[in-house]
Amino acid sequence: MITIYHNPRCSKSRQTLELLKSQGIAPQINLYLDNPPSAQTLTTLLTKLDLKANQLVRRSEQYYKDNLRGMKLTDNELIAAMVKNPKLIERPIVVAGDRAALGRPPEAVLEII
Repeated sequence: MITIYHNPRCSKSRQTLELLKSQGIAPQINLYLDNPPSAQTLTTLLTKLDLKANQLVRRSEQYYKDNLRGMKLTDNELIAAMVKNPKLIERPIVVAGDRAALGRPPEAVLEII
C-alpha cells in the first residue's frame, strides 16, 4: 500500500499524485490538513524519511514566521507544533512500506516505489 499525505491546494502535491497515477499507482490519499497525523505518526514518518523534525517544517508558513522563527525547539516541540498546525508539515509525503519520500521534486518519490 502506498500512501500520500496530500494537500490538493499545493501544486507539488498535485503533481506528485498525478505522477503516482501515471505509474499505475492508486495511492491511499491522506488529506493531512483535515486528518492531521499524530505525534507518533510524525515520528515514524521522520524515521522513514531519515529527516529531523526541523527539516520537515515549512518555514514559509505564517504560523512559523509569527510564532516559531528564531526559537530553539526540540524535535518533540516541533512535532507537537506540526500536530497542532498541520500546515507546518512539508508536503507531499509518500510512504511505501518502510520507506518514505518527500515529493520535492515530485520525481523524488519514484525512488521508493
